[in-house]
Amino acid sequence: MNAEIASNRKALHEYHILEKFEAGIELKGTEVKSAREGKINLRDAFARVDDGQCLLYGCDIQPYQNASWEKPDPRRVRRLLLHKKEIMRLYGICQVKGHALVALRAYWKGPRVKIEIAVARGKDAGDKREALKGKEAKREMDRELAHFNRRK
Repeated sequence: MNAEIASNRKALHEYHILEKFEAGIELKGTEVKSAREGKINLRDAFARVDDGQCLLYGCDIQPYQNASWEKPDPRRVRRLLLHKKEIMRLYGICQVKGHALVALRAYWKGPRVKIEIAVARGKDAGDKREALKGKEAKREMDRELAHFNRRK
């Protein structure tokens, strides 16, 4: 059961997704409780490989309301848990100009929180307009097909 906690829909609009990876995330106890309440925001989240570790920047996990003494910074840098080969591969891919690591979604996999990160290349304005035209055409086609099927 993969229950989605949060998703970054803006990333799908801003970037071409080239390859996806699943990573664990190192959280403190109260952050896990916040995740259970769905208080994760991935809107500006991105990852970077530094000193052989993959780190997640810009992920906003709001503090748990009933925490007694430990309330970590909501936008602190968190470590992503990947195999060393995966980290080296991501480092090599991200050295190419125009490529970035963006966080796409956070979800539960069993009792653990996982983050789906993707190697992405930025879209230009023309690509974004083309994608919106394609979505609108598909929506219109589905609407007409549903109307046709209702008549029969």
